[in-house]
Amino acid sequence: MWKYLDVHSMDLINNAGTTDELKRLLSDLFDLKDFESNPRSAILLDLYFYTIQFSREQSFNREQTSAFFSIVRDVHEACVETPLPNVEECYKYFSELMFCHSIRRPPFSIDLFNQDQLVLLSDYMINTYFRHYKLYKYAFTPQVRLDISFTYVGMPEPEPKGEEAMVESTEAGLSPLQEELEEAGGPAESPTAALRDFIVSQLNQELTQLRLSIDQRLKVTEDQFNAKLIQLEKGSAANKGVAKGKKK
Repeated sequence: MWKYLDVHSMDLINNAGTTDELKRLLSDLFDLKDFESNPRSAILLDLYFYTIQFSREQSFNREQTSAFFSIVRDVHEACVETPLPNVEECYKYFSELMFCHSIRRPPFSIDLFNQDQLVLLSDYMINTYFRHYKLYKYAFTPQVRLDISFTYVGMPEPEPKGEEAMVESTEAGLSPLQEELEEAGGPAESPTAALRDFIVSQLNQELTQLRLSIDQRLKVTEDQFNAKLIQLEKGSAANKGVAKGKKK
């Protein structure tokens, strides 16, 4: 509570009456003023904005709104701190944060949210953040770019421009008989050209195999993620049913 949004910040948020005012305020508070040109800033601004909007819809007080905002931001930072898949760890971390704000055990936890609110918060996070987990992961994972350069061993060095001019002038002065002999002989294929074609062919084969391998791994990862998401949704639905049963 009050980790990212203190009392003064919450007062400013409560006084923001329109969408533009609230977004402008959040961009000032969290240094996201470049959201119009920076995609990551725009994504964070939307995440923060809809977190506040959800808190307003549920009529949360200042303490609850600040605490839930801190939970959302901490979970997001935990998810994007590594490029490796960590959806299970992130959801476990989210559950721990929720319990820390729903059980009265000072100084380790406080009871800000009741059981019904816990179900609402869990459903919101599953249907919004965790459903789009891979998109957040992709947007905030640093992209690695590899530049490939080739060096052919044994190839002759390029001749200086002066020598090229001399060769051109010599070729221009060839007699008609020499030109006929050269045309009759035909151009001989350079060994370096054959070597280059072989290397390019082998490289294309390796790239094709690598692309297929990556596609297979991505397919397996996607299937595993979808299975985990279904388990999370079933767990949330079961908790919601238990909460309704106790309420009756």
